[in-house]
Amino acid sequence: MKKNILIVDDEKEIRELIRLYIEKEGFCVIQAENGLEALKQAASERIDLVVIDIMMPELNGYQLMKSLREHSNIPIIIVSAKTENHEKILGLDLGADDYVTKPFDPLEVTARIKAQLRRYDGCAVDSQAVLLTAGELCMDVCACTLRLGSRIIPLTATEFNIMKLFMQSPGRVYTKQQIYEAAWQEAAIVDDNTVMVAISKLRSKLPGNSKASIGTVRGLGYRLEVRT
Repeated sequence: MKKNILIVDDEKEIRELIRLYIEKEGFCVIQAENGLEALKQAASERIDLVVIDIMMPELNGYQLMKSLREHSNIPIIIVSAKTENHEKILGLDLGADDYVTKPFDPLEVTARIKAQLRRYDGCAVDSQAVLLTAGELCMDVCACTLRLGSRIIPLTATEFNIMKLFMQSPGRVYTKQQIYEAAWQEAAIVDDNTVMVAISKLRSKLPGNSKASIGTVRGLGYRLEVRT
Protein backbone atom coordinates (compact mmCIF):
# COMPACT_ATOMS: atom_id res chain seq x y z
CA MET A 1 0.00 0.00 0.00
CA LYS A 2 1.33 3.41 -0.95
CA LYS A 3 2.20 5.82 1.84
CA ASN A 4 0.21 9.04 2.13
CA ILE A 5 2.32 12.14 2.76
CA LEU A 6 0.55 15.31 3.92
CA ILE A 7 2.37 18.50 2.89
CA VAL A 8 1.29 21.61 4.79
CA ASP A 9 2.59 24.95 3.54
CA ASP A 10 0.89 28.20 2.58
CA GLU A 11 3.20 28.54 -0.44
CA LYS A 12 1.87 26.48 -3.34
CA GLU A 13 5.26 26.49 -5.05
CA ILE A 14 6.84 24.77 -2.03
CA ARG A 15 4.12 22.15 -1.87
CA GLU A 16 4.39 21.43 -5.57
CA LEU A 17 8.18 21.18 -5.43
CA ILE A 18 8.10 18.59 -2.66
CA ARG A 19 5.20 16.76 -4.34
CA LEU A 20 7.12 16.52 -7.61
CA TYR A 21 10.03 14.75 -5.97
CA ILE A 22 8.28 12.43 -3.54
CA GLU A 23 5.68 11.23 -6.04
CA LYS A 24 8.60 9.95 -8.12
CA GLU A 25 9.40 7.71 -5.13
CA GLY A 26 5.92 6.19 -5.24
CA PHE A 27 4.27 8.17 -2.45
CA CYS A 28 0.78 9.62 -2.58
CA VAL A 29 0.62 13.33 -1.76
CA ILE A 30 -2.13 15.21 0.06
CA GLN A 31 -1.81 18.99 0.31
CA ALA A 32 -3.03 21.64 2.74
CA GLU A 33 -2.32 25.36 2.70
CA ASN A 34 -2.83 25.97 6.41
CA GLY A 35 -3.10 24.17 9.73
CA LEU A 36 -6.88 24.03 9.89
CA GLU A 37 -7.12 22.44 6.46
CA ALA A 38 -4.40 19.97 7.49
CA LEU A 39 -6.39 18.87 10.55
CA LYS A 40 -9.41 18.22 8.34
CA GLN A 41 -7.27 16.15 5.97
CA ALA A 42 -5.77 14.19 8.87
CA ALA A 43 -9.27 13.43 10.19
CA SER A 44 -10.60 12.17 6.87
CA GLU A 45 -7.56 10.49 5.29
CA ARG A 46 -4.99 7.91 6.38
CA ILE A 47 -1.80 9.92 6.82
CA ASP A 48 1.59 8.21 7.21
CA LEU A 49 3.82 11.29 7.53
CA VAL A 50 3.39 15.06 7.69
CA VAL A 51 5.68 17.77 6.32
CA ILE A 52 4.87 21.05 8.07
CA ASP A 53 5.82 24.69 7.61
CA ILE A 54 5.76 26.87 10.73
CA MET A 55 4.53 30.28 9.58
CA MET A 56 1.03 29.76 8.18
CA PRO A 57 -2.34 31.51 8.47
CA GLU A 58 -5.33 30.11 10.39
CA LEU A 59 -3.23 27.68 12.46
CA ASN A 60 0.57 27.78 12.50
CA GLY A 61 2.88 24.78 12.40
CA TYR A 62 3.48 24.67 16.15
CA GLN A 63 -0.25 24.67 16.89
CA LEU A 64 -0.82 22.03 14.24
CA MET A 65 1.82 19.75 15.76
CA LYS A 66 0.26 20.08 19.20
CA SER A 67 -3.10 19.02 17.81
CA LEU A 68 -1.67 16.10 15.84
CA ARG A 69 0.35 14.83 18.79
CA GLU A 70 -2.76 14.63 20.95
CA HIS A 71 -3.85 11.52 19.10
CA SER A 72 -1.06 10.40 16.77
CA ASN A 73 2.63 9.51 16.80
CA ILE A 74 3.13 9.55 13.01
CA PRO A 75 6.42 11.09 11.83
CA ILE A 76 6.45 14.89 11.51
CA ILE A 77 9.10 16.82 9.58
CA ILE A 78 9.30 20.59 9.85
CA VAL A 79 10.45 22.45 6.72
CA SER A 80 10.80 26.09 7.70
CA ALA A 81 12.62 29.33 6.94
CA LYS A 82 13.19 29.75 10.67
CA THR A 83 16.85 28.88 11.14
CA GLU A 84 17.41 30.01 14.73
CA ASN A 85 18.51 27.27 17.10
CA HIS A 86 15.73 28.00 19.61
CA GLU A 87 13.13 27.54 16.87
CA LYS A 88 14.52 24.10 16.05
CA ILE A 89 14.53 23.15 19.72
CA LEU A 90 10.93 24.31 20.13
CA GLY A 91 9.84 22.31 17.08
CA LEU A 92 11.53 19.15 18.34
CA ASP A 93 10.18 19.76 21.84
CA LEU A 94 6.63 19.92 20.49
CA GLY A 95 7.01 16.54 18.84
CA ALA A 96 8.70 16.99 15.46
CA ASP A 97 10.93 14.10 14.41
CA ASP A 98 13.12 16.16 12.08
CA TYR A 99 13.75 19.79 11.09
CA VAL A 100 14.86 21.04 7.67
CA THR A 101 15.56 24.71 6.97
CA LYS A 102 14.60 26.65 3.84
CA PRO A 103 15.93 26.99 1.24
CA PHE A 104 16.23 23.22 1.01
CA ASP A 105 17.34 20.53 -1.39
CA PRO A 106 14.19 18.54 -2.33
CA LEU A 107 16.31 15.42 -2.60
CA GLU A 108 17.32 15.84 1.04
CA VAL A 109 13.69 16.27 2.09
CA THR A 110 12.79 13.15 0.15
CA ALA A 111 15.61 11.21 1.82
CA ARG A 112 14.50 12.36 5.26
CA ILE A 113 10.90 11.35 4.54
CA LYS A 114 12.03 7.88 3.53
CA ALA A 115 14.27 7.59 6.60
CA GLN A 116 11.45 8.59 8.98
CA LEU A 117 9.07 6.09 7.39
CA ARG A 118 11.68 3.32 7.70
CA ARG A 119 12.10 4.11 11.38
CA TYR A 120 8.36 4.28 11.99
CA ASP A 121 7.67 1.03 10.13
CA GLY A 122 10.74 -0.67 11.54
CA CYS A 123 9.70 -0.18 15.15
CA ALA A 124 7.17 -3.00 14.65
CA VAL A 125 9.80 -5.50 13.53
CA ASP A 126 12.20 -7.10 15.98
CA SER A 127 13.31 -10.69 15.60
CA GLN A 128 15.11 -10.76 18.97
CA ALA A 129 12.42 -9.57 21.36
CA VAL A 130 8.70 -8.96 21.38
CA LEU A 131 8.47 -7.57 24.92
CA LEU A 132 11.10 -5.51 26.71
CA THR A 133 10.74 -4.85 30.42
CA ALA A 134 12.53 -2.55 32.84
CA GLY A 135 10.94 -2.29 36.25
CA GLU A 136 7.35 -1.10 35.77
CA LEU A 137 7.98 -0.30 32.11
CA CYS A 138 6.93 -2.77 29.44
CA MET A 139 7.52 -2.20 25.73
CA ASP A 140 5.65 -4.17 23.10
CA VAL A 141 7.99 -3.91 20.14
CA CYS A 142 5.54 -5.34 17.64
CA ALA A 143 2.70 -3.03 18.70
CA CYS A 144 5.06 -0.07 19.17
CA THR A 145 3.63 0.70 22.61
CA LEU A 146 5.20 1.55 25.95
CA ARG A 147 3.29 0.91 29.17
CA LEU A 148 3.89 1.96 32.73
CA GLY A 149 1.75 -0.51 34.59
CA SER A 150 -1.64 -0.28 32.86
CA ARG A 151 -1.02 3.19 31.47
CA ILE A 152 0.11 3.67 27.86
CA ILE A 153 2.81 6.31 27.39
CA PRO A 154 2.48 7.91 23.92
CA LEU A 155 5.77 8.14 22.03
CA THR A 156 6.84 9.50 18.67
CA ALA A 157 8.81 7.15 16.41
CA THR A 158 12.07 8.82 17.45
CA GLU A 159 11.24 8.57 21.15
CA PHE A 160 10.23 4.94 20.70
CA ASN A 161 13.61 4.10 19.18
CA ILE A 162 15.47 5.80 22.02
CA MET A 163 13.45 3.99 24.69
CA LYS A 164 13.89 0.72 22.85
CA LEU A 165 17.67 1.25 22.95
CA PHE A 166 17.59 2.01 26.69
CA MET A 167 15.31 -0.89 27.56
CA GLN A 168 17.45 -3.41 25.72
CA SER A 169 20.18 -2.80 28.33
CA PRO A 170 18.91 -0.94 31.41
CA GLY A 171 21.75 0.70 33.30
CA ARG A 172 24.07 0.86 30.33
CA VAL A 173 25.40 4.31 29.49
CA TYR A 174 24.84 5.45 25.90
CA THR A 175 26.62 8.42 24.38
CA LYS A 176 24.75 11.13 22.50
CA GLN A 177 26.26 9.74 19.30
CA GLN A 178 24.94 6.22 19.99
CA ILE A 179 21.49 7.57 20.87
CA TYR A 180 21.42 9.71 17.74
CA GLU A 181 22.40 6.80 15.50
CA ALA A 182 19.71 4.56 17.03
CA ALA A 183 16.96 7.17 16.88
CA TRP A 184 17.71 8.96 13.62
CA GLN A 185 19.75 6.21 11.90
CA GLU A 186 22.36 8.67 10.73
CA ALA A 187 26.05 8.40 11.53
CA ALA A 188 26.79 12.11 11.96
CA ILE A 189 25.09 13.90 14.81
CA VAL A 190 23.74 17.23 13.60
CA ASP A 191 23.37 19.04 16.91
CA ASP A 192 23.75 18.00 20.55
CA ASN A 193 20.54 19.87 21.30
CA THR A 194 18.62 17.40 19.13
CA VAL A 195 19.39 14.53 21.51
CA MET A 196 19.03 16.70 24.61
CA VAL A 197 15.53 17.79 23.57
CA ALA A 198 14.48 14.22 22.81
CA ILE A 199 15.75 13.03 26.21
CA SER A 200 13.97 15.93 27.92
CA LYS A 201 10.70 14.98 26.24
CA LEU A 202 11.08 11.34 27.29
CA ARG A 203 11.76 12.35 30.89
CA SER A 204 8.63 14.48 30.95
CA LYS A 205 6.57 11.48 29.87
CA LEU A 206 7.77 9.29 32.76
CA PRO A 207 5.83 10.13 35.95
CA GLY A 208 7.87 11.42 38.87
CA ASN A 209 6.72 8.54 41.06
CA SER A 210 7.92 5.94 38.56
CA LYS A 211 10.79 3.65 39.55
CA ALA A 212 12.23 4.06 36.05
CA SER A 213 13.96 7.27 34.99
CA ILE A 214 16.54 8.48 32.49
CA GLY A 215 19.72 9.50 34.23
CA THR A 216 22.55 11.70 33.03
CA VAL A 217 26.13 10.50 33.43
CA ARG A 218 28.05 13.74 33.18
CA GLY A 219 30.58 13.75 30.39
CA LEU A 220 29.48 10.35 29.11
CA GLY A 221 25.79 10.24 28.17
CA TYR A 222 22.48 8.83 29.40
CA ARG A 223 21.10 5.60 30.79
CA LEU A 224 17.82 4.07 31.92
CA GLU A 225 17.85 3.77 35.71
CA VAL A 226 15.47 1.36 37.41
CA ARG A 227 15.00 1.50 41.19
CA THR A 228 13.93 -1.61 43.05
